Amino acid sequence: MPRPASESSSLTQSAYEQLRADLLACRLQPSSRLKIGELCDALSVSLSAVREALSRLTSEGLVVAEPQRGFRVAPISTEELRDLTEVRAMIEGLCLERAIAAGDVGWESQLVAAFHRLSRTPVREPRDPERMNDAWSVAHAAYHEALVGACDSPWLLRLRAMLYAQSERYRRLSVPLAKAVRDLNREHQDIMQAALDRDPGRAKTLLAQHIELTTRLLLQQSWSGEAPPVSVRRQARSRLRPASRIPALKSSRRNQTPART
Repeated sequence: MPRPASESSSLTQSAYEQLRADLLACRLQPSSRLKIGELCDALSVSLSAVREALSRLTSEGLVVAEPQRGFRVAPISTEELRDLTEVRAMIEGLCLERAIAAGDVGWESQLVAAFHRLSRTPVREPRDPERMNDAWSVAHAAYHEALVGACDSPWLLRLRAMLYAQSERYRRLSVPLAKAVRDLNREHQDIMQAALDRDPGRAKTLLAQHIELTTRLLLQQSWSGEAPPVSVRRQARSRLRPASRIPALKSSRRNQTPART
């Protein structure tokens, strides 16, 4: 007996959200093949739900569809990271400029609250310091969303969200390698203060420096060989785990922390 349309839609959304979370956290490793049958079993959903979820993720650039070969996780590279950094700084800066121009006291209040939450959340997972704290990742995304929350261009905001998601994959892979220490709380606070002072020039400059510093630190370091860092492999074993090889990538604890934006 076929499932009701509402239940089918709910299962598809659940599959999409779980797959997206695993892609962003690199539990599904870059360039790995995505076997639909295995994903159906792991997610306890139908073939059609997984296919629809993968199609949505393909449109976001997180999955690649290959004719006659199925799907695989989008690859990573130093060239993409450099290009991604430049474009993200440009688009996010435009969003921030427009948010400063249009933002009211409600926007200011939400930004201050988002920063407060982020500053009180540890970057590293308390029980496993080699891993990024998922709660910090959520708070960090909320802070960057709050920064641009008053932007009056839906298309700019959509582009910003897509670029942020792509940056997240590199950030997650960099955690086991990160050595450089930086004061992330200070960086986030300075950007926020410039925005609250209604100084778009300074706010955009600080935001661009914040994003670019992460990439610069990432590119100063690298892992050699084809295997991902140990903590990424450990995370993958606990969830979905298609076979994969990560290409060599030059890359770069409470919130005095390594390369992250």
